Amino acid sequence: MGREREVGTLWIGGPLSWLEQLSLRSFVDKGQKITLFSYDDIPNVPEGVIHRDGREIIDTEDFIKYELKNSFALFADLFRLHMIHKCPGMIWVDTDVYCHRPMDYETDYVLGFELPGEKRVNNAVLGLPSDSEMLAQMLAFTEDRHSIAPFLPKAKQRDYRQKAEAGAPVHVSQQPWGIWGPSMVTHYVHLLGLADKVLPLEAFYPVTFPDRAKFLRPAKVVEAIVTDETTALHLWASNKKQLGKLHHGLPPKGSYLDKLVRLHDIQPALAPIRERGTAVFDSGLIDHIDLGDITSVADMTGAARGLVLALAHQHECEVRLLNLDNRCRFAAEPQPWIAEYTEFLAHNGISSERVRIIETENDLKPVDVLCNLDGFGSNLRIRNLGPVYDRLLHADSRVIMDIRKGSGAFPFLKRYGTNTVIATREVDGAPVTRVLVTPMPAETTENDEGWNRIATRLAGKDGFYRPGPEGHSFLFVPRDKDTLVVTFDNLDITMNKRDDRRPWGYAFIEQQGWSMLGVLAGGWTWYRNPWVSEQFDELRDAGFFKQFKRVVFYGASMGGYAACAFSPAAPGADVVAISPQTTLNKSIVPWETRYKVAWERDFSGPYGDAAQVSDAARKVYILYDPYEPLDSGHVNRFTHDNVEYLRAPLLGHRLGSSLSQMGILTPIILGALAGTLTSQDYYQMLRTRKTFPRYQRELFTRAVDKGHRKLAKRLGEYILARDDNRKVRQGMKGL
Repeated sequence: MGREREVGTLWIGGPLSWLEQLSLRSFVDKGQKITLFSYDDIPNVPEGVIHRDGREIIDTEDFIKYELKNSFALFADLFRLHMIHKCPGMIWVDTDVYCHRPMDYETDYVLGFELPGEKRVNNAVLGLPSDSEMLAQMLAFTEDRHSIAPFLPKAKQRDYRQKAEAGAPVHVSQQPWGIWGPSMVTHYVHLLGLADKVLPLEAFYPVTFPDRAKFLRPAKVVEAIVTDETTALHLWASNKKQLGKLHHGLPPKGSYLDKLVRLHDIQPALAPIRERGTAVFDSGLIDHIDLGDITSVADMTGAARGLVLALAHQHECEVRLLNLDNRCRFAAEPQPWIAEYTEFLAHNGISSERVRIIETENDLKPVDVLCNLDGFGSNLRIRNLGPVYDRLLHADSRVIMDIRKGSGAFPFLKRYGTNTVIATREVDGAPVTRVLVTPMPAETTENDEGWNRIATRLAGKDGFYRPGPEGHSFLFVPRDKDTLVVTFDNLDITMNKRDDRRPWGYAFIEQQGWSMLGVLAGGWTWYRNPWVSEQFDELRDAGFFKQFKRVVFYGASMGGYAACAFSPAAPGADVVAISPQTTLNKSIVPWETRYKVAWERDFSGPYGDAAQVSDAARKVYILYDPYEPLDSGHVNRFTHDNVEYLRAPLLGHRLGSSLSQMGILTPIILGALAGTLTSQDYYQMLRTRKTFPRYQRELFTRAVDKGHRKLAKRLGEYILARDDNRKVRQGMKGL
């Protein structure tokens, strides 16, 4: 039996991808003790890996990197030398090294040739005596970050000397790749006559760098190369670029990598490869989606599989695939990419029940994230894109889209909101820009005859309908004189995204026999057009609200803001607001990063700051998720004694949807509108969330992220004993 050895490694850069998880887990599973050093918390370290602070080795915040490739490999080259010096006997391994079998070498010299010919030595696996001359000389060499390496080509050395003499020495971060890595290690091995200490190619690098793509080919290709001499197998992280570009950041089905992740129970879809150096792959686009609560994602072209899969796993959202032809019209037959796409999703853990094929215009419903990559605006014309976007986008939607210069897409998008450039590349000689669109749905015109007819009919002879600018309108439907409910809605949603083409709550309020004043906006205006304020002033001055025994203002998000802000028109009214904003005045709420379409609106005046002016109300019920930081920021500004805070933890900004799915939205809102809801009643009903999959998932994830692994395990066992929850079930595998 050989010597028991410990290995160590370093990670800088946020969560681990499945490749790093695989490498770390392999050592644990093969019984080799492994320590992961880092300078920040890492949320998805496999169980059994020892996690230590990198400052124990190098106490610094200066993480130098190869600037050209945007890689921290340079700092890792330095770190491993200090780790070996401070941790005698510990063997360094890169986070892309797989434990084929435990390393039990007796000698402290653990390093290997990476190419035939016994010349070049790699440092992906590196062990040295902590007091060796080789380690001492390499540590000394790396102290000078402008040193000119004697192993560089002669011409390069002359160039660097000339620049140094001119007062502009070349920093190591600007020098060739491997300057503190394989190039330096190779130099000192041969300088000090240590070639006999170096292990043969088969030990760590039987699959050489030029052949690295073999890991992506059928498993039998690599299996024929690996020998009994192989211990720590270098998987070559440089494969990440091909994995990201061609395989959506996942191991190709049937490949050697695919076989390994299955062997070690790694879930690649939960941690796809998102980027490599300066390249960001489609799964990495999830970092640009600034939404905390996503219930649906749609793909128009089939080119965003990695992003869609990442969103589907992270948010448990529905996936919609649009069966559009090249003219952005619904095709008579399924597009060729759809069958392959659904198979891809199924292979990576997304059940067919969560995937919808959208085949007609009538099936188009608003989505939270819309993907239009390599499609309309880049490879295809945008001529018919408008009607599709109009139906799919809402105020909180996000669009990831590719735009070719000269396509006309940038002017087209102006009416939808703001664009943020993510990246630009050149395709066939033309620039193609990938953008994030934060849209504003197209405004309804002031003379929308369809809505005019509907509203006039609903008002009848005893009510009224008042159309105004920017698609704003007031619709009064009289019933009894006891209760008036004032609701706030978006006309675009009423007309295009609601089957009955009625303002929010119309049927519900009608069933109670209450009168209704529906205030609608033709876009995402936050009702800040002066005409809206003038209408409320006129109604107040005419005694309109005084004819009712009780007045209740109701709204959610933008409508929640309006319900609070315009309540002074009826002093003593009640307010029911779900996830409201207080203002979008950036001088008051500089931390609010959403809703850019309304940042330039005027939020001053007697109906301006909802947190301040709502003190005229008798009671203000606010339903919100305290774990949504932006929502909580607004709610914390409501400080008057008339506020009743009704917390809905871990249900997100659009918690109304969650409450509806739980079957308790109607009794909660009914009680609030009727004035009978107590906090005790509310929290009693909210106990239903304990069996609600989203709440279970968020609670479990929060426990894991906070490092409460034992608590998370008990919680997961409790959840799974009562019902299946795929996200929890998968998360339990890492505990």
